[in-house]
Amino acid sequence: MEIVDLGLVPYGQAQERQLERHARVLAGQAPDTLFLLEHPPVITLGKGGGLENLHVAPEFLAARGIELVPVSRGGNITCHFPGQLVAYPVFRLDRRPGGVRSFFHDMEEVVIRALARVGVAAGRVEGRPGVWTTSGKICSMGIAVKRWVTYHGLALNVARDTALFDLITLCGLADARPTSVHTELSARAAAASDAPADPGATVFPDMQEMKHVLAQEFRAVFEPHSRVA
Repeated sequence: MEIVDLGLVPYGQAQERQLERHARVLAGQAPDTLFLLEHPPVITLGKGGGLENLHVAPEFLAARGIELVPVSRGGNITCHFPGQLVAYPVFRLDRRPGGVRSFFHDMEEVVIRALARVGVAAGRVEGRPGVWTTSGKICSMGIAVKRWVTYHGLALNVARDTALFDLITLCGLADARPTSVHTELSARAAAASDAPADPGATVFPDMQEMKHVLAQEFRAVFEPHSRVA
């Protein structure tokens, strides 16, 4: 598996990188590839729709420099922004057991393990894709598969500021609320103390640490399968 850190990348540019790598992986000219990155503010609409779950006019977004982009992944509406870790795995599924369902389950497993390593308890919710804590949704997922090679992927909220979600109904679920790694760790610190939590005293993993942990868990979960002939 090749892991590529793209830094902060506009959505369209990242999609071009995925499609270029998709063609190379499909042709056997590149290994399975994991892109790690952040996006400038953008709201995306999946194959499941989502425009009905946008709370503001497209002109409102344009005036604030927020892109609105229809995309080829599954799922409904979601958003990306700096402080959110995005992972795009371009992986061959024809060499893995279990097909798309297993792949999606394993992506959730990667995130659950990575969050546990930084002190956040999270898991699955029946009938609701992605990864959740008791407070809300911490990681959204949506993939596309073309000729048995994946693209698109997951978006893990790391930093506290998730305000962009206020402009949408998260994933089309009226009762869903966003949470993040930093929000969860702050709440845990407050619950462990009789006094109000001091944000300066809580140690938060930064984006580079989260990328490192997520990459390690991708290798742990996926690389044994990638060696299957």
